[in-house]
Amino acid sequence: MMDARLRRLIDPPLDRIGAGLADRGIGADAVTVAGFGLGIAAWAALTAQAYGTALALVLLNRLCDGLDGAVARHVGATDRGGYLDIVLDFIFYAGMPFFFAVGRPEAALPAAFLAFSFMGTASSFLAFAVFAAKRGITTVARGRKSLYYLGGLTEGAETIALFVLICLAPSWFGPAAWMFGGLCWVTAASRIATGVTTFVDGMER
Repeated sequence: MMDARLRRLIDPPLDRIGAGLADRGIGADAVTVAGFGLGIAAWAALTAQAYGTALALVLLNRLCDGLDGAVARHVGATDRGGYLDIVLDFIFYAGMPFFFAVGRPEAALPAAFLAFSFMGTASSFLAFAVFAAKRGITTVARGRKSLYYLGGLTEGAETIALFVLICLAPSWFGPAAWMFGGLCWVTAASRIATGVTTFVDGMER
């Protein structure tokens, strides 16, 4: 919901940093993989209930997620880079509730619901992107991307806010997971509805 507006604020500084990294020969894929490594470290911190460390690592992971695209804009975007970016992002997202529950087994049920909800948002997002590409439908509302970014109530900014919240106030994880998971299903439903109404002209499947 907030991603398109936030892009206008964060893209200029990210672009400057990305240009500096590109000038130093650092590739976009390297930034993506480094960010995922930081995400794995955040998972480990969650299992150890080191929530301050987890918060710092989550924020660094998200910084890398913004920078890899900025670097790619200067050195040239690739299908491999776009593929790695979205796949590793979704794995990182799903790992957050799982590893939180590893550290706090009493949170297993809301964590499972949240991970289940992420499947709804991820599948509806990626399926729309596949058929949008097939039909040549594009958008730059959330910056130049390797695939179509369909909006919704819960996007990247809202998900990051959730992760920050559970690191700052881990005792709130249960209510936050149930509420955010419910909003994810609202997002999934709206994306499904958009897909059903967009892809209606009988093109061969």
